[in-house]
Amino acid sequence: MTSKAHALSLKILAECSTTKARACHMTLPHSIVETPVFMPVGTQGTLKGLLPEQLEELDCKIMLGNTYHLGNRPGPELLEKAGGLHKFMNWNRSLLTDSGGFQMVSLLKLAEITEEGVKFQSPHDGSEMMLTPEKTIRWLDRCIKAHKRPHDQSIFPIVQGGLDPELRKKCAYELIKRDVNGYAIGGLSGGEEKQDFWRMVSLSTDILPDDKPRYLMGVGFAVDLVVCAALGCDMFDCVFPTRTARFGSALVPSGQLNLKSKIFSSDFRPIDDQCKCSTCKNYTRAYLHTIVTNETVACHLLSVHNVAYQLNLMKCVHDSIKEDKFPQFIKAFFIQQFPNKDFPQWAIDALDSVNVKLNVNTPDNGQSSVDLQIDYRQSKRKTNLQGPTKLACRALVMKQYKTALNHLLQIDEVKKELVNTVKKTINQEVNKVCSDKNSVLRSSNIARFSWKTVHKQLLNTCPTTVTS
Repeated sequence: MTSKAHALSLKILAECSTTKARACHMTLPHSIVETPVFMPVGTQGTLKGLLPEQLEELDCKIMLGNTYHLGNRPGPELLEKAGGLHKFMNWNRSLLTDSGGFQMVSLLKLAEITEEGVKFQSPHDGSEMMLTPEKTIRWLDRCIKAHKRPHDQSIFPIVQGGLDPELRKKCAYELIKRDVNGYAIGGLSGGEEKQDFWRMVSLSTDILPDDKPRYLMGVGFAVDLVVCAALGCDMFDCVFPTRTARFGSALVPSGQLNLKSKIFSSDFRPIDDQCKCSTCKNYTRAYLHTIVTNETVACHLLSVHNVAYQLNLMKCVHDSIKEDKFPQFIKAFFIQQFPNKDFPQWAIDALDSVNVKLNVNTPDNGQSSVDLQIDYRQSKRKTNLQGPTKLACRALVMKQYKTALNHLLQIDEVKKELVNTVKKTINQEVNKVCSDKNSVLRSSNIARFSWKTVHKQLLNTCPTTVTS
């Protein structure tokens, strides 16, 4: 008797030598998806303004549906009679349905929050639905137990914890104990400060295992996609490209074009002369300006282009990672978006955390300037590093020595060879510092620490190899 194929397998094709980005093939029952990937959102089984066959023409391999809205209309009974959502909407490629929890925010006017849960009023017929709260881990265990189709469906538990680093760590460490095919990062993209946003994303990807896909929920702005790919995320979704199309906005490499503006009334160029979508091949900015926000076909034409832009952006990210030129791609992308180099500070800080300096020229070979003796990526492949060990090694590669020390102190059992390599590396680095008693170990996390303080911490951590 032959065993059924797994519902999901991830093959890492390449890892960026500078950032945490990776290019993968994610094999699903209905398609093979290249990651990093942007997934258009078809809330009720359809993208607003696009047919499923048009998505296929754009080479879209996976799209989203929304559990809450699909549960309201058409409802689970009708979907089951139709043979499932794929058949109901005539979509032959992959689907991801999210949990519906975001509707607690987006549909707050239709909701009543009590101790029992959240009572929603249907936006369609006024009927009520009660969603009761459940702790993330307990809910995951219930879902795993109830899962009836493990060979053709995958469960992605969601890393929660808001903006509290300790809660996120606790949640992530519990989730990775369960046997699932991938993980989502949730509770973000809800209006929080971007400085908080990227730190929670990076913290989550540091903990989640490398051999499973990481889905960052609700992220769709181009800058966010590029930065969060660098932070190690593989999958993204957002209504942004189709929603902004309804307001007459077209996505381009330099940002957005507001086609309602009169400056486009006599502009006979396509939206983007490098874009290969049907809108750019057949229609001008002047034509779109004439019909935008007045004719429903304008929403359709702009949605085709905007989705094509998002998909092509992620294709370029994927290819640049495979060529190990992602840092160069990031810098070129940001110059196009911000020609005056007025980069958002949060993006500067986020990329700096993965060794990409937006205000510094990248070496021609695109390699990181890190010259530590430990080869972090080679070591993690050999030892399948997880938890504090993985975080300690990553911190060493980033030259974040204080962070590395904190993680090393949490390690109970790691492979002896790796520990010795880490100790040797620390010893080499501290000896450089100790040659000048007035020097400071400078990195993003340890600046302003004197050599004596650092050396004392190293002695306590690795007493067998670090000598004064």
